Amino acid sequence: MKLLLAEDEKALSEAVVDILTYHKYIVDAVYNGEDAYDYAMYGDYDGIILDIMMPKKDGLQVLTELRENGYKKPVMLLTAKSQIEDRIKGLDTGADDYLTKPFDMGELLARIRAMLRRGAEFHSNQLHYGDLTLDVDNGTILCGVKSVVLPKQEFRLMEQLMLNNNCYMTSEDLLEKAWGYNADTDINSVWLYISYLRKRLAALESKVEIISRRSFGYKLEQTS
Repeated sequence: MKLLLAEDEKALSEAVVDILTYHKYIVDAVYNGEDAYDYAMYGDYDGIILDIMMPKKDGLQVLTELRENGYKKPVMLLTAKSQIEDRIKGLDTGADDYLTKPFDMGELLARIRAMLRRGAEFHSNQLHYGDLTLDVDNGTILCGVKSVVLPKQEFRLMEQLMLNNNCYMTSEDLLEKAWGYNADTDINSVWLYISYLRKRLAALESKVEIISRRSFGYKLEQTS
């Protein structure tokens, strides 16, 4: 799952990114409302965590503009304000949830999971393709009675291949979706982790293979 975090308090943003990354989310972080709007409109996110008090544009203004332009992905608002009228205004503007600072990271994670379940493009906690099952909650890939917990980046890459199993994905697409816009890496990492996943599938004795086609990219395919 890929999230956009818009929070101008750098220390808090770094802490939230760390905990979300540990729990296998891909997170792009921005620090003002203008960037939040641009990233949301032109990125491919499963949900947004949006601080209300930000420079350039506040969170309510960003949310209003997103909803007016047909943005349907779920949005959670963060704010230090606790008055009931602020909560009502945020929800009436189109927020899916509202969390007041300071908050517990465990509660944030639970709220995010609930928000994504209610989202317009909900993905099951288990992804299936051929004889493979990918458990999104714990990062485990299963084939029959065999299973293995995937390291974080292998999980992210496999998740994208399973979510998009009906089409080829280029190395550039996989880099963006599995590593994020701000990743300090290049497509060589995609090739490397594809090779890791191929070895995982072979060890699981799966009938699913990662195939490649020049100029098209990679996709999953079942073998007989």
